[in-house]
Amino acid sequence: MNQYLAVTSNGLENLLVDELTQLGISNAKPVQAGVKFKASNEQIYRCCLWSRLASRFVRIVSEFTCQDDMDLYLATTAVNWVNHFHSSKKFVVDFNGTNREIRNSQYGAMKVKDGVVDCFTKKNLPRPSISKEDADLRIHVRLHRDKAILGIDMVGGGLHLRGYRPKSGRAPLRETLAAAIVSRSGWDTTKPLLDPMCGSGTLLIEAAMIAANMAPGVKRQSWGFEALEDFEPELWAEIKSEANVQARRGVKKVDAKFYGYDNDPRVLETAKENARRAGVDELIEFRLGDAAKLTRPQEFENGVIVCNPPYGERLGTHPGLIALYTAFGAQLKSEFGGCQASIFSSDDELLSCLRMRADKQFKLNNGALPCHQKNYSISQRAAGDVTTTAQASLVAPDFANRLKKNINKIGKWAKREGLDCYRIYDADLPEYNVAIDIYLDHLVIQEYAAPKDIPEEKAKRRLTDIIRAAIQVLDMDANNVVLKVREKKKGTSQYQKLGQQSEMMTMHEYGVKLLVNLYDYLDTGVFLDHKLTRRRLGEMASGKDFLNLFAYTGSATVHAAVGGARSTTTVDMSKTYLNWAKDNMQLNGQVGRQHRYEQADCLQWLEQSKDEYDLIFIDPPTFSNSKRMEQTFDVQRDHLNVFTHLKRLLRPDGTIVFSNNKRHFKMDLDGLAELGLEATNISSQTLPMDFGRNKQIHNCWIVKHKA
Repeated sequence: MNQYLAVTSNGLENLLVDELTQLGISNAKPVQAGVKFKASNEQIYRCCLWSRLASRFVRIVSEFTCQDDMDLYLATTAVNWVNHFHSSKKFVVDFNGTNREIRNSQYGAMKVKDGVVDCFTKKNLPRPSISKEDADLRIHVRLHRDKAILGIDMVGGGLHLRGYRPKSGRAPLRETLAAAIVSRSGWDTTKPLLDPMCGSGTLLIEAAMIAANMAPGVKRQSWGFEALEDFEPELWAEIKSEANVQARRGVKKVDAKFYGYDNDPRVLETAKENARRAGVDELIEFRLGDAAKLTRPQEFENGVIVCNPPYGERLGTHPGLIALYTAFGAQLKSEFGGCQASIFSSDDELLSCLRMRADKQFKLNNGALPCHQKNYSISQRAAGDVTTTAQASLVAPDFANRLKKNINKIGKWAKREGLDCYRIYDADLPEYNVAIDIYLDHLVIQEYAAPKDIPEEKAKRRLTDIIRAAIQVLDMDANNVVLKVREKKKGTSQYQKLGQQSEMMTMHEYGVKLLVNLYDYLDTGVFLDHKLTRRRLGEMASGKDFLNLFAYTGSATVHAAVGGARSTTTVDMSKTYLNWAKDNMQLNGQVGRQHRYEQADCLQWLEQSKDEYDLIFIDPPTFSNSKRMEQTFDVQRDHLNVFTHLKRLLRPDGTIVFSNNKRHFKMDLDGLAELGLEATNISSQTLPMDFGRNKQIHNCWIVKHKA
């Protein structure tokens, strides 16, 4: 009898104890991410072949206190490796963990390798070779703080490598984890099983192998224990032959039905191939289908739905996933009354979108990712219950009703005005603290940072409800919903970059076309609250020399040019935004030498410029300390200094349109008078209907030479 460690995922230790007990192990004891037990060669061969949950089995040859590399080396040389394998065998060391002295796993592996090799050379035996690619056996080390386990991997590669899945769909589950999910799903082999998002088919294949009593390692070609000195080939051949016979007979005895759906035909073909290689293809019926429109197959009374839906942003947008889970939950309740469902996900918020109460839940990891598995009993519909899917999934009714009211009113106004883009909600209800804008057939939801007294989980739940309700009320394609988080920033750049998709859309605004990008930046390329300001600039610009400072993407310049400006000058510090401004102008047919673009710090440019203009638009940031600016800028503190230079550039009959978005900004009218300027507040005149609730969104002034 030898001492062994069965390695598994955190959270599966007790499940693995039960499995090993069924395999004839009588002394299994759970430890962190594993189970310890004693076994004979026959028992360990059966465990390796039949365990569905262990990732590997390690024969423990030493457990010791390890404070530094010398302890590690001495403990390794103390093992008589000659009794375990021949010097002709190639080996590799898998080292897991670190401590205060051994901070690098590669260094730890090197010390163990030295100890093993020296054991042979000190006995005047040939030195065994090291090979990472085609090792005959693997030496396993687990180090945690000052405790170390040294052993021999009885398997070789991980036990999740069953041999049936050379290719996978997106974000595949390991086979061992899939087997654990099936074991905890509440399914037994007499019931039909359905996976509505089956991907490469792993959950169904593992379940079918359980139903057929097929050893999960039956397709495996090589094992680590075959390279050991005490390997018993005849015993192993007998155990393996027994399992092969059982696999062939077991498939023919299965009565349960298995159904797999996926909306990607290429992934379905992969699943079919995997099932064929596993030898269970005749048990599983794969169909092309959308989980959000799933209907109950015939002969699925009291069946079990088991599913690992996508839950990472790498597989779709967050709003898209919220819509998927919401529609999937509604479909389960509509079509599968009397059945059970078991859903595995890393995101508890997404699971809440199913709108079902879990009977049981388990915590386990998918790699390093903490996940939840929740089991549900789906209620039967009462006779005469005609509740629609939309009614069943109604969420955040106060918010939803406000959104309906707003879109009915604002949508009609925007259509009359010829606007493609407009705001339909701006924190109207304090508990739903977001701004929502329509851009053609897209929706942009900007989350304002939640107050500190609101728990993070509660804020996340509200945001989930907002997205779900918005998609439902507006009948929006979830993949066209863009989520942004807006936080208060101190200093830094005026505009924040988020990603790089470069998906440009063309919007229409009062007769001009403007390019917007909903994905790459926190802002989209146009400030919707200034649409009336831009229209006014266009009306004022005919025959004028126009200057646009802090121009961003040049939307005001476009309005001025289309309105008949004699010339335009567009100034911004960002080359990216100046190029965007040029594209906007070209989109409207405004090209030529009369249109200048200056990449510069606007304040420095303003101090140095000697040109004169009839119409100047300036919309500076509230505060900035960009690295490319020589000093900080505060609009309240510094606006008089700005007007000193603006006056110099303004022709006698010229006009300055000055705007900013600082709440409670106070124009220094006395200071302006001393400069020979006078100002008129036109904020209310430039506030469009879709921003009517937010009187402080911006303030806007007409400034001229004093009469």
